[in-house]
Amino acid sequence: MRIVTNYDRLPPRWTATGADGTPLAGTTVPARTVREFRAQGQHADAVFLVNCDPDLLIRLVLARPFGGLDRPLVASDLVLRRPRGLKGHLLHAVKRPLLARADLYLNFFSDTRGLEEAYGIDPARCRYVPFKVNLAPADAEGPMAEDYVLCFGRSLRDFDTFFAAMERLPFPGAIARVDPAELARHGARLTRPLSSLPPNIAQLPDDGSAAAALNAMFLGKCVIGSQGPGMSDIFTHEVLTVPPQDPAALAAQIAAAWTDTDLRARTAAAGQRFARAAGFEADLVQRILDAVARSYGRA
Repeated sequence: MRIVTNYDRLPPRWTATGADGTPLAGTTVPARTVREFRAQGQHADAVFLVNCDPDLLIRLVLARPFGGLDRPLVASDLVLRRPRGLKGHLLHAVKRPLLARADLYLNFFSDTRGLEEAYGIDPARCRYVPFKVNLAPADAEGPMAEDYVLCFGRSLRDFDTFFAAMERLPFPGAIARVDPAELARHGARLTRPLSSLPPNIAQLPDDGSAAAALNAMFLGKCVIGSQGPGMSDIFTHEVLTVPPQDPAALAAQIAAAWTDTDLRARTAAAGQRFARAAGFEADLVQRILDAVARSYGRA
């Protein structure tokens, strides 16, 4: 198998588990433009993999009728949001049928109801691929400290609800220093000026370690998240969840985790086991290779 892709983490040569359960050897060919994908489309063993780039996926779908691109088209880690505003709904009407034309979708969440409802993507064409810890293995062991309640991340993060919850609590909180404009581009909610945060919220230097829940879980932290895809569909007792955009519920869960040592420790231990099993970049890459090979590989 020849995986033609814009995903630069795949190794040039690899081995995965094929459709019949036997090892399958393959190669990776980098491509970032329609022309580069088309140049590889002549190979019968080629599979196109578009990672985290909806616009490239749309260009490939639009170019398919013109030849050279009639190969299996796999989309991975597409962040597809519900439209907002008049412009968003107009663009959504155009993009929706195109984004639904991939042959296979590799997602880091298992609840695909939103994809089906908003984009018409058939759940039968979706595969759940567990995500990975975004820490270098050498940096993944850190001292255990419980100094504050940390709100972190970028994509679709709800800082507003966190601030509203912390205003109800006496506990210290913190966020990593953020760029509000960048957060807005990634769908996060942060409408307060950084100069008007609750007095119990500190701003800490951002070393990049607090980018994802699995990082915190790997380090033995108790994680609280919003119910929904990527959280309550994946985790059970490994995290604590609350309804989205509910400051009262979030405040109550923070208070419970802060004051109940057994709950906090039990949740953190379960989360750490989950994160350690998820592994690092190489583990995620292998899961992606296996998912593609199981769907399209023949020994």
